Amino acid sequence: MKLKTEPAESLLTKIFSVEHQDSQTKARSGFLKTAHGTVKTPVFMPVGTQATVKTISNQELLDAGAQIILSNTYHLFLRPGEKVIEEAGGLHRFMSWNKPILTDSGGFQIFSLATRVKIKNEGVEFQSHLDGLKHFLTPEEVVRVQWSFGSDILMPLDECVKFPCEEAYVEKSLELTNAWARKSKAYWLKRQEEDPKPFPGILFGIVQGGMDKSLRKRAVIELSEMDFPGYSIGGLSVGEPNERMYEVLEATVPELPVDKPRYLMGVGMPLDLFEAVSQGVDMFDCVIPTRNGRNATVFTPNGTLLLRGASYTKDFRPIDDQCRCYTCRTYSRAYLRHLFNAEEYLAGRLASLHNLTFFIQLLASMREAIQEDHFREFRRDFERNFTEGEKK
Repeated sequence: MKLKTEPAESLLTKIFSVEHQDSQTKARSGFLKTAHGTVKTPVFMPVGTQATVKTISNQELLDAGAQIILSNTYHLFLRPGEKVIEEAGGLHRFMSWNKPILTDSGGFQIFSLATRVKIKNEGVEFQSHLDGLKHFLTPEEVVRVQWSFGSDILMPLDECVKFPCEEAYVEKSLELTNAWARKSKAYWLKRQEEDPKPFPGILFGIVQGGMDKSLRKRAVIELSEMDFPGYSIGGLSVGEPNERMYEVLEATVPELPVDKPRYLMGVGMPLDLFEAVSQGVDMFDCVIPTRNGRNATVFTPNGTLLLRGASYTKDFRPIDDQCRCYTCRTYSRAYLRHLFNAEEYLAGRLASLHNLTFFIQLLASMREAIQEDHFREFRRDFERNFTEGEKK
């Protein structure tokens, strides 16, 4: 006897709930329900582009407090390929990660890494940056691939325009992105009907529109009418000044549905995270913790440290004496400096582990401050200490 499953659309109202709204800002804490567990927000998602967070094991991610990670559809589609991941039992089993996974559409990588890209109404034709083979991906195909991965959160195909960009092109690109979003949502609903699951992968809409506030609002209106379970803000942190990014956020976030999760894509510097959380954003990802870690830059509440510096030659303190990560519990700044200058692989791994712990715990601390209704004070104190440390 076939078990009765709840209609997919009725599940959408149960996915996200706001737990507490800060009384002085728009910051909020909440819960995001997925097939592989509930995520407490606001949350930082480590980036595992190719089904791995560079140099970091899954157990180390768990020890750092990671609730959810991000992988990339473009990279996994090309290598190891959809069939390998399907035969492994899905992306979770393939990479032995039993918590939620968000997969981005790969649109940004198609436009930035692939060669001979041709944009059509039906989708994107491109050549792989790995072997030069030609591929064509439609919005429906991108959703289908992520569905086959078993992703908890899926992203539709979109175009992330460069900065600066002509207004006419931004508008044309937005029209195409929203048309693709409509096709993606239709295909996603169709797959739910054909292949019902107790909790299907959640499809987010992506708000584009460059730096044009009116286009951003138009994007939100059109996507809201499509009624996505969640909404991403894309196309920021692409070279624009921070002030411009904050202005776009301020014009965009209040227009998004209050009862749906909000995800700011690819933004990750600590002060930017505070600004976005204060405006009501719930989810973040960025390669900064691991990329900067591999390049000897580590984050602390008192600013960043460049560990190759001569001043750390005999500095036997941990990176941060308040941090409980394995790196800070075990090694000194002097030792890490030695590893970096000796070009030892362990150096970048240990620094990345600390940075990931710092970012994950920073968002956890923001959540706690929101719940206790002192987010503004927490932000003020952090920004003062971090900024003053950067000046030293």
